[in-house]
Amino acid sequence: MSGQPSVAVASAPVLHKTAGGNSAYHNFNNDFAHVQDPNERRRLALAEIDKAPFGWYHVRACVVAGVGFFTDSYDIFAVGLLTTMLGIVYWPTKGSMPTNSDTAIKVATSGGTIVGQLGFGALADIVGRKRMYGLELIVIIFATLAQSLTSNSPSVNIVGVIIFWRVIMGIGIGGDYPLSSIITSEFATTKWRGAMMGAVFAMQGMGQLGAAIIMIIVTAGFKESLLTSKTYANCQGVCGVAVDKMWRTLIGFGAVPACIALYYRLTIPETPRYTFDVARDVEKAGDDVAAYMAGKASGDSVDEVARAKGRIAGEEVMTVPKASFKDFISYYSKWKNGKILLGTAGSWFLLDVAYYGVSLNTPIILQTIGFSGGPTVYKQLMNTAVGNLIVVLAGAIPGYWVSVATIDVFGRKPVQFMGFIILTILFCIFGFAYTKLSNHGLLAIYVLAQFFFNFGPNTTTFIVPGECFPTRYRSTSHGFSAASGKLGAVIAQAAIAPLRTRGAKKGATGRAASPWLPHVLEIFALFMFLGILTTMCIPETARKTLEELAGEDESRDIHDEESDVREISKEPGVEEKIAA
Repeated sequence: MSGQPSVAVASAPVLHKTAGGNSAYHNFNNDFAHVQDPNERRRLALAEIDKAPFGWYHVRACVVAGVGFFTDSYDIFAVGLLTTMLGIVYWPTKGSMPTNSDTAIKVATSGGTIVGQLGFGALADIVGRKRMYGLELIVIIFATLAQSLTSNSPSVNIVGVIIFWRVIMGIGIGGDYPLSSIITSEFATTKWRGAMMGAVFAMQGMGQLGAAIIMIIVTAGFKESLLTSKTYANCQGVCGVAVDKMWRTLIGFGAVPACIALYYRLTIPETPRYTFDVARDVEKAGDDVAAYMAGKASGDSVDEVARAKGRIAGEEVMTVPKASFKDFISYYSKWKNGKILLGTAGSWFLLDVAYYGVSLNTPIILQTIGFSGGPTVYKQLMNTAVGNLIVVLAGAIPGYWVSVATIDVFGRKPVQFMGFIILTILFCIFGFAYTKLSNHGLLAIYVLAQFFFNFGPNTTTFIVPGECFPTRYRSTSHGFSAASGKLGAVIAQAAIAPLRTRGAKKGATGRAASPWLPHVLEIFALFMFLGILTTMCIPETARKTLEELAGEDESRDIHDEESDVREISKEPGVEEKIAA
């Protein structure tokens, strides 16, 4: 009617919904399409990931990341078997390679790993997790195959070529540490995040097991040829050819699981946390949540106009600080943040001095305590492989999976404290009582040490750096912590482990060939004790969201308070009262 005043009706905001979603794969993006505040949309979307019930998409994420760690571990810990066989083939009259060459090959992988951890870690924060994930496997596959096809020549020494390819392989392995950790962490449900990350890392034990099993298979396959020689020094002719084929098969097999996992790594969606906090792509982040739940490579149904508007809104009002070098320095210059990085990097460094100092030399330790001898080359190599298998099955694998089962119950910090304390005691016994213990007693302590490495700091030092840092620096910080660990491994291999042969007489065998091994083990006990102190610097991360651990919940609370103040200030008469 013309006599009635017109009433203005506010238009409802346009909802930018995405296609897809069913009873099996819920479309979480559409749940929050009506929410206009980017901070609130971020909070709601990430809460869906944090509170999601454990499902097949979690299993899939663990398997895809875990297969990479299987490959990493296989390639790293097969080196002890590799150097034994290289010594037989390329030093035929001696039967073993010089100590310097043995050390250089073992250090090469750790050196390349440091580069990969720092480089891939930083790049994953700069360009995104999705763009980098899978590239490290390509590097590993290429270097592994090249390594297995390497040969000696008049102009090129076999040791130099092996070192070159193991450095390249190490770069790929190094990239896998921060990427697999943070991708699993950022996709995991809060309740079982520790178990998921632990399951990924536990594949390291399966990789060690795989290397031992392949060694047993190839040794059995060339049994007739290996029986023709009684000692490594006399393993020539058909025996030498057989060992040459064996080491190439052992190393080359490491590329197989990597090839299987490659496709799945290249097709994962970007983590919503990165898309929200670093890329500031609000619309895409919400769609990637749904894509992850549905097992898709990425969310591809975002309206580009809505996406552009979401990015503008994200840049303007997102409360999470934007990544920059200035912000990085400012963040870690605060003791409460710098202390955590010191704790994660320091603990990993101290752990790896002992862990890699003994684990990469398992064949040597088994030989020293009398568990890898035999009347023929076949028996010697088979006993070495079986000895590795026993150590892995009795100590390493149970330790990994006990961690997986208990890490979310006991917490990360108590497990790490317990591990360092028990390892300190075990290495003290191992070193100071070395001459008084029987070979079986020494083997038992070595197996126990492997158990408490893995049901202890070896697992927790991988998990905690993937949880306690903000998204914008999470990968860089994890890479730095992991690189600190590998620096410890280099020091263990290059400076400490070679001390075991100090004072050895020429031609000595068994314990006499490593007279300083007890003192080396005593040095490792000191490093384990120092690990107890660095553990005090890390926070407990169990059952807490990543945003809570990074202190970003505090930022959101401040933002909410500021928003409330702004709303109150708009009320009539408030400004006049403030002025008065």
